[in-house]
Amino acid sequence: MVTKLLICFASVLFTVSAFATPVDTYEFKSTDNQERALSLAHQLRCPQCQNQNLVDSNSPVAQDLRLEVYKMVDSGKADSEIIDFMTSRYGDFVLYKPKLDAKTYVLWLGPAGLLVFGLLIGFIFVRRQRIQTTEAETLTPEQQAELDALLNKNKASK
Repeated sequence: MVTKLLICFASVLFTVSAFATPVDTYEFKSTDNQERALSLAHQLRCPQCQNQNLVDSNSPVAQDLRLEVYKMVDSGKADSEIIDFMTSRYGDFVLYKPKLDAKTYVLWLGPAGLLVFGLLIGFIFVRRQRIQTTEAETLTPEQQAELDALLNKNKASK
């Protein structure tokens, strides 16, 4: 009976440890460096996961890059140097907020362009509807005379 309990306890213990996430145990020189490093790691995308930043990702690549960022911050490198290093190594994809340059104009200006295009199409559509409605509302003199005759006939029958 005791051996069965020990086996169950051991299997639960091993199962729980398999689902545990790794914890970074890097010790920074100062709390300012730690805050700066975490801020940078939040700004950089994991190249393997593609939808998580370096802090949220548990992939081995993200762990290595986090450690690299931590070391670079502690060695005194500027944020721009660290970001330049990462973009030279992994491309602009590693940035959550890409820089505004010739390659990213569509990314930054595309939504505004689509909005303007949609508003223009909507404006043209509404304007055409108004023109068609006003044209349909005007009657020719013959149609007006026929309408008056029908209305007079209707009034006379009442």
